[in-house]
Amino acid sequence: MTELTLAHGLGLTDLYQAEGLARIDSLFCAHLAAGGADLAARLMAARANPGTLDAKGESELLIALAPQLEDFIAGLFNIRAAVQALAARHHDLAPLYACKRLFVQRRAQRAHKPEEAAAFDPAALEAALVERFGEPLTELSFARHVTAWLDAEAANAEAIDLAVRYAAWALLTEAGHAEHGRGILFKAPHKIDPQHLLPTETIERHGVAMIELPESHLRRREGFKLTDAGHDLVGGLDHAHYCIFCHNQGKDSAPRGLKEKDGSFKKTVFGVTLAGCPLEEKISEMHSLKTEGVPVGALAVVVVDNPLAALTGHRICNDCMKACIYQKQEPVDIPQAETRIAEGRARPALGLRDLWPADALEPAQPAQSRRQAGRADARCWWPASGPPASRSRTIC
Repeated sequence: MTELTLAHGLGLTDLYQAEGLARIDSLFCAHLAAGGADLAARLMAARANPGTLDAKGESELLIALAPQLEDFIAGLFNIRAAVQALAARHHDLAPLYACKRLFVQRRAQRAHKPEEAAAFDPAALEAALVERFGEPLTELSFARHVTAWLDAEAANAEAIDLAVRYAAWALLTEAGHAEHGRGILFKAPHKIDPQHLLPTETIERHGVAMIELPESHLRRREGFKLTDAGHDLVGGLDHAHYCIFCHNQGKDSAPRGLKEKDGSFKKTVFGVTLAGCPLEEKISEMHSLKTEGVPVGALAVVVVDNPLAALTGHRICNDCMKACIYQKQEPVDIPQAETRIAEGRARPALGLRDLWPADALEPAQPAQSRRQAGRADARCWWPASGPPASRSRTIC
């Protein structure tokens, strides 16, 4: 195990001892107070009377605290430069998601029908765009230049028309899909048909008609390795931006389930109960912070309810995704987004592979399920000294 030298004279063992954690908590509170007395007072009030916070108030407090916590962690682990570089990468990619939503999906998709787009000359359109870009056409260069053109639309009408036609071709035609299918910019959510959830092909073999997945969807498993590496940062951020942050409306069904009017959980056409995440992980809040370029803060919000996030995500479960508010179209791929947050560039910077003790993966003692224990216990945040005997829910 690699020995870490932390700030404030702390060491690796302090991360695994109550006294060390209590000291870290005190240091964070001091850091918070130095940055703003109002936010520190809100945290202290929430700790003293956690029952005064409703779900929305709790979310607002967590989101407000997350950037301050990220800054504190960056200083504690001496990784400020790495965390700032990761945040900068998030901001650099931001034009992709704004352009996708506001230009590709709302403008180009509606401007031309698929048969019209199929008649366009993509090579000529690309050459004309590259000439105006002054650089090769990539998804990010397209998004950056189009976003800039839209700020002075009248002066860039001809260039914008070229971009609309190219985006329509890329989004609406088979040739466009073949060219840009591995990217994220020229895509729109597809409708869900419960009876045809997977793309299949009908073939005939030995005189028997059968269905199979197309070759492009087959994944070869080697030993116990995963069949895919998961989304990269671009893909993970794409799904975070696709989320509508429904915690703001109090309708975050992914963590809490989709409900009928009588309060019972809805079911799919196959009878699957849409109960959401069994841990009631703060998914919408996680996505909100991720899109704002607060990656370590997003991870912190995840581990409030799911301290073993590195083992869940797209590796193990999708109850949250099944209960996403998008039921008639492609849902947010929450497991992929969560895995990307847990395995982002901050993870090796923090040295988590070395910090994870060897016995961390051994079976835990049986415990009452959080859903059985009730919502109060399901949102229990303990201070560093452990849970007080007199409270079922405290906030750290």
